[in-house]
Amino acid sequence: MKAIVHEGAAGIDGLSVREMEIGEPGPGEVRIKLKTAGLNHRDLFVVNERHKPTDPPLIVGSDGAGIVDAVGEGVTHVRAGDEVVINPGLGWKENSDAPPEGFDIVGLPGHGTFAEYIVLPAENAVARPKHLMWEEAGVFGLAALTGYRALFTRGKIQAGQTVLLPGVGSGVITFILQFAKAAGATVYVTSRSEEKRRRALELGADKAIDSNGDWDEQLGGEKVDLVIESVGAATFNKSLHQLRPGGTIVTFGASAGDEVQIDIRSFFYGQFNLLGSTMGSAEEFKDVIEFMEKHQIKPEIEAIFPMSKYEIAFNRLEEAEQFGKVGFLID
Repeated sequence: MKAIVHEGAAGIDGLSVREMEIGEPGPGEVRIKLKTAGLNHRDLFVVNERHKPTDPPLIVGSDGAGIVDAVGEGVTHVRAGDEVVINPGLGWKENSDAPPEGFDIVGLPGHGTFAEYIVLPAENAVARPKHLMWEEAGVFGLAALTGYRALFTRGKIQAGQTVLLPGVGSGVITFILQFAKAAGATVYVTSRSEEKRRRALELGADKAIDSNGDWDEQLGGEKVDLVIESVGAATFNKSLHQLRPGGTIVTFGASAGDEVQIDIRSFFYGQFNLLGSTMGSAEEFKDVIEFMEKHQIKPEIEAIFPMSKYEIAFNRLEEAEQFGKVGFLID
């Protein structure tokens, strides 16, 4: 089968389209013939971190959708011919405060979705939401799940509250924008890009401000109930400054720097809450699908490429040019 495989050199230079063996499903597993797959920033992290010559070939990718074509022993709830999407989280079944020990994500350490076929636990094959086309179904899983847990499970957003989303444009943040609006919240976003600010307003944002400007001035001194932070060092203290006393910051990423310095005295006087969030459970994956179906929410898609154009797709993500999701048509 054809697959986008990483080995040898670190980063995008180590990627190629090559032939890989088609796996057979074992007990409790299914094999899916993939139709579409989605890129995430995690895929960039994976290829940038794998640089040892001894690292074995790895099929990259966490998101995908397709048709079950074989089932292993003991599998009864999924059948050959079922149209499914992949829950990219492995081993996190019930909702909990944090992922259980042994939690993994599709695409590392095991093979991922940028291939014609994938074998994975049957519990990770979930019925395709009927309102999503194949291109949409293949790109939403990781981003929608991450955004749902950050906003609802951790952030506990309520109708009438105000949420600030720095760095709009990523797949997760565009989902959170749509989720928060569907939940009845007021949503403010930031971006350096005038085009991304315009598109965020079209998607439902109530205000879109320039990240390079004075946030407090652009928001008229207004403070918010909740900030969902995924940028990191470049925006964290600006985000903190826009939080009302007793407000909450949920962080799930650090695309612009891992280490943050804060004024701890201002933090505890402000009675702020700082919460981490990562991915989500299988229960939350089902919850987010139900929420998306109820509100007819679809992923914003920037571009879908054939697998042969993987360099363009990865570079687009690395340069943060996209608004929404980038994916592959599995050909």
